[in-house]
Formats: sequence, structure tokens, C-alpha cells
Amino acid sequence: MTVKGLESLPAEMQRNFNLMRDLDQRSQDLMKKIDKAASDYLNKVRHMSPEKRTNTLNQIESMFSKSREYGDDKVSLAMQTYEMVDKHIRKLDAELARFEADLKDKTTVRKKDSPEGKTLGKKKNEKDKKKRKSNKEEFEDEIPKKKKKKNAKTEEEVEIGSISPFPLTTHPSDVLDMPVDPNEPTYCLCNQVSYGEMIGCDNPDCPIEWFHFACVQLKTKPKGKWFCPRCQEERKKK
Repeated sequence: MTVKGLESLPAEMQRNFNLMRDLDQRSQDLMKKIDKAASDYLNKVRHMSPEKRTNTLNQIESMFSKSREYGDDKVSLAMQTYEMVDKHIRKLDAELARFEADLKDKTTVRKKDSPEGKTLGKKKNEKDKKKRKSNKEEFEDEIPKKKKKKNAKTEEEVEIGSISPFPLTTHPSDVLDMPVDPNEPTYCLCNQVSYGEMIGCDNPDCPIEWFHFACVQLKTKPKGKWFCPRCQEERKKK
């Protein structure tokens, strides 16, 4: 992995450092001249004419201005060097991130294509199938026998609008406050787990099937067939 222009970075940094060192030396030499000129001026100012005083002060001021220019150039070089190094660091970070992503993709592909990866994938699929089958069997065990008879389409008419055998609880809020297994099936308009008294819809094609008494405004089991609110609306449309 190479970054374009990285090879020239040491040489460019060395050149900038040499220029800064040269500017610093010039500034120090000029400051020595300024100190000497200022000292001479103070010692001879009484014997100088007004015109000479003005010329001497102008020369000292000019030297100060030149020293300030050297300092500004040195600061500018330092900032240029910093930005140059920072630019290369950002390039390196981007290239490193791209390299790690490519390496991860290649490793994933190799694992999938290898015999071990295929074996592990096959075992994982078999395990998932067994888990889904087990969950399905558990769910079917919870469905009332009357519901199974209705789905089997036997000639005997079975009344589905009955109280469900799901475990009873004292109050719906007690269930909602309890931790819920994500694999546990949900029912009713509220899309919650089974609790309390529940009633089954007599529509064989009802997508929900079981409902909590409180959610469908029931206090006791109704007589005859019972249809949930959604199925009632569908029957009215027909």
C-alpha cells in the first residue's frame, strides 16, 4: 500500500526546516544590529543634528520591519509544513481504511468458499431449521384442539367462540410489565402475548384468531358464533 507523494514528504520537510533555520539566523543577526544601532544612537543623540537623528531612527525602524518579515515568513513555513504532514496523514488513514475493508471482504469470501465454511454454513442452516420446527411444534401445542379441528375442515361443525386455555393472569398490566420471550407468539388487536380470558374468531381465515376479552369489549363468553371486529367489517362488505 503506497500513497502518492509520500516519498517526497521527507525531502520537502527538510527543505522547509532549512529555510526556517536560515530565517531564524537572519532574524537573530538583524536583532544584534538593531541593539548596536540603538545603543549608538542613545550614546550620540545629544551630539546629533535633528536630521541625523531622524535618519538613524528610520534605519532602526526599517531593521525592525525586516526582522518582523523574517518572523512572519518563518511562521508561514511552519504552517505550510504542518498542513503538508496533516494532508499525508489523512491520505494514509483513508488508504488504511480501504485496505482493511478489502482484506475483510477477501477473508469473508475465502471462508465461504472453503470446505470448512461450507460445512459450518450447512450446520447452521440445519440448526435454524430444527429451531424453527421446534418453535412451530410448541406453538401448535398452545393452539386449542377446537381450533385445530376447524383448520382441518372436518364435516363436524365446531364452535370456536369459546374461552381460550391460555394461562390466566390477574390483570393485563401485569403481563405487560413482565419480561417477554421474543419467540413467544402474539395475539389480538394489541399484538401482545396470551393472558387472561381469550376468545377465538369463528372466521377460519382470520389472520389474528385469538383475542383478549378486554380488547374486544367482552366480559363473558357470547352465545353462538363470534367474529372479531375486523372480520365483522369484512363480512359487512361482502
